[in-house]
Amino acid sequence: MAKILVVDDEPDAVELVEFNLKSAGYEVVTAADGSEALKKARVQSPDLIVLDLMLPEVDGVEVCKILRRDPATSGIRVIMLTAKAAEIDRVLGLELGADDYVTKPFSPRELLLRVKNLLKRGQGEDEKKDRYQFGDLIIDVPRHRVTVQGKRIELTATEFKLLTVLAQRRGRVQSREQLLQDVWQYENLIDTRTVDTHIRRLREKLGRAAGYLDTVRGVGYRFVEN
Repeated sequence: MAKILVVDDEPDAVELVEFNLKSAGYEVVTAADGSEALKKARVQSPDLIVLDLMLPEVDGVEVCKILRRDPATSGIRVIMLTAKAAEIDRVLGLELGADDYVTKPFSPRELLLRVKNLLKRGQGEDEKKDRYQFGDLIIDVPRHRVTVQGKRIELTATEFKLLTVLAQRRGRVQSREQLLQDVWQYENLIDTRTVDTHIRRLREKLGRAAGYLDTVRGVGYRFVEN
């Protein structure tokens, strides 16, 4: 059963969303402000967060930034609730790492559909497969081989692991700190520019396939399927 954290300072809105999510079989945790949301995200480890943009004290924008910077919460999927259509551009333009958005007022059916699709998209992304293909880009894990348009790309062991980790977690923002731990196995965080340098080299080598590596400003990187 997937666990969903619903964050909104309007009790009626929380009650409506909570009722519909529970009716659909989800476990629901609620929070009324940004500070409580961050605390529960770390303690409860939800699979997805329905996050209202307009919150008292710490607003949804800041909550999303903090979630993406923290390795413990960077992989949690986020659906942002916005009250005005104009705010959508703001949310997406800032590249906060929100996975989807719904504009208020919304129908519970629409929200449930978005939740279901987002959770489904996230299933199995960390499963280790032997081969990944995204258009002309092919990653052959057992052979440590990467090709673009049939042409082999020579990567170092670290570059290959970095690309593979991002591909396995495609669509999910990975902070520089998280990548340092998972790719380099650094227990103590060192200069995060190490990640930036490797990403830059990786993009240069991938050429036309470099577009799969997306920079999330101020947070880290993610693999996006074009």
